[in-house]
Amino acid sequence: MSYFVTGATGFIGRHLVEELLAHRDGEIHVLVRAGSLGRLETLMRRWGGDRVRPVVGDLGAPSLGVDPAWIAEHAGTIDHVMHLAAIYDMTADDATNEVLNVGGTRHALELAEAVQAGCFHHVSSVAAAGEHHGVFTEEMFDEGQRLPSPYHRTKFESERIVREECAVPWRVYRPAIVVGHSETGAMDKVDGPYYFLPLVKTLRDRLPSWLPLVGVDLGDTNMVPVDYVAKAMDHLAHLPGHDGRAFHLVNPEPQPVVETLNAFCSAAGAPRLFTPIDRRLGGLAGPLAAPLSLVPRRLRPLQAFNAAVQTKAVQSVLDPLTSRLGIPAEVLGHSSFTAVFDSRATERALAGSGIAVPDLESYARTLWTYWEEHLDDSTGRDADARRALAGKHVVITGASSGIGQVTALKVAQAGGIPVLVARGKDKLEETRATIELRGGTAHVYPCDLSDLEAIDRLCEQLTEDLPSVDFVVNNAGRSIRRSLRLSQDRFHDFERTMQLNYFGAIRLVIGLIPAMRAGGGGHVVNVSSIGVQTNPPRFSAYIASKAALDAWSNVVSSELIGEGITFTGIHMPLVRTPMIAPTKIYDKFPTISPAQAADLLVEAMVERPHEINTLLGNAGAIAHTVAPQVAFRVLNLAYHVFPDSAAARGQAEGSRESEQILLARLFKGVHW
Repeated sequence: MSYFVTGATGFIGRHLVEELLAHRDGEIHVLVRAGSLGRLETLMRRWGGDRVRPVVGDLGAPSLGVDPAWIAEHAGTIDHVMHLAAIYDMTADDATNEVLNVGGTRHALELAEAVQAGCFHHVSSVAAAGEHHGVFTEEMFDEGQRLPSPYHRTKFESERIVREECAVPWRVYRPAIVVGHSETGAMDKVDGPYYFLPLVKTLRDRLPSWLPLVGVDLGDTNMVPVDYVAKAMDHLAHLPGHDGRAFHLVNPEPQPVVETLNAFCSAAGAPRLFTPIDRRLGGLAGPLAAPLSLVPRRLRPLQAFNAAVQTKAVQSVLDPLTSRLGIPAEVLGHSSFTAVFDSRATERALAGSGIAVPDLESYARTLWTYWEEHLDDSTGRDADARRALAGKHVVITGASSGIGQVTALKVAQAGGIPVLVARGKDKLEETRATIELRGGTAHVYPCDLSDLEAIDRLCEQLTEDLPSVDFVVNNAGRSIRRSLRLSQDRFHDFERTMQLNYFGAIRLVIGLIPAMRAGGGGHVVNVSSIGVQTNPPRFSAYIASKAALDAWSNVVSSELIGEGITFTGIHMPLVRTPMIAPTKIYDKFPTISPAQAADLLVEAMVERPHEINTLLGNAGAIAHTVAPQVAFRVLNLAYHVFPDSAAARGQAEGSRESEQILLARLFKGVHW
């Protein structure tokens, strides 16, 4: 088999190439613009092997601008031309959609004919159905449907060109809204439901998760993860006897928009929406159903709203308001589908392959986490953050994963230059590559921060290599959860936590103070723990090391403030990171995400407060000061409710789980 793929560096395209490499033999020729060769080379290194062959060309040129000599050489040898290159953006203008979607498809057909391809595979979209009302089958195409935007029109037109002008056998694939990978969450850009995630974040940050919010019926949507689309295309493209057919790569069941938003709200820990009036296809359920069914469709509330927000006049009024949340006004009118997409033929073709659309609830948190850590651009849009961080060198320890990695991405987003420090060089290089692909700059310095001599060498190297050291973020840490009763023969637990959390942290700061002093000042951010304020049992080794770092910083702050060197201590609540993963009981605890923790680190660098605390942490500190004996009694209760380890729990785990969850929710963020 031999393949020619357009759009291989795009979102769906690169996942499809990965599927072809994994399951098919033969060469894979991929169209690439000369200016994108670097991006393709990066992907080729990730893919490995030598089966992917770049072909320089241009979507806007006849026969895709491919060298005629290449076409002559490969005529009759290409089994499949897979055309994915297009623009997938509801906000793009008419001219851009016309050139890329319509013109690009016609040029791809020219190439397929020139090389005498065995089959032309065209990625269309359910947008080709426009505003068709009712069921839209895979056999349907031109049903007189209204095409409300340039995107809808050009997806329809490009599919029409394939159906009417293709000189070789063809197959068409109509994906629904394509979201990130169901296992990794990976997504290229903000589109579709991602436009609404900043609103979910705002609700999460400003309102308690238990507060119910009244929502309105927003119709139905349809979303599928990119890995499903790529796997399905690979399978369907190689089934014999299916030429001249269209395949709906959709969720078989319509997904109410409100339920979709609630899946993301649950993943984020935000309040959920409920609709007091339940919609059905004929109108509304209950006493309002019959009257509303008599109202012409275009005058019903949802249809009237969609029609209104699709007009330029209404969009010009709404855009200044919605753009603050990152939602373009033109997207509002296309947040739901009027059609229901029948995919039974595709499901039959996929039967026995193991390829099916997963439930959104099973991967919504994965999508949310990736968006929050990689696509949320709120830090970059914050003027204060850009003023504080642009051009500044920020040394971040523990930068290979979790809080440190997300902090590095946010610093780079604001124009800062992260200096990535951790033991694992490979993971640091991956983070640097991510930053550089987004136009930023980062430096990598592998170092074992429990090795004091290695820290000295690191400080010397940083002082020599960097023009300045403006911020130091002490994020790397080691946590040990073990009662004193089980620590009698484990004194090394205390030594290990002190070595990394205290001695390593202050050794780094002491080593970099001359560089900060030479630059006129600097700021140190220490990631401490809410446990320093609340003193939960079983964390004596960990909390003592963090308390030591707090105490040291408080003392030297008074010595260094006159030289412009300041400190912030963050008494961090429980964060969902790999560090807490071994304690399985935490899987059911309320935690904050690494991205939320990274926002606190950015706040510390921008505003430079002495401390950042939580209300619960402050309450714990007051309780220990005002009524220490009562505080110890409460903590002793928790000591008996929460076991030491899985082996120690035995049957007690199930019997005390409700008590554990109750305490965890009452004292949200405490490390029990």
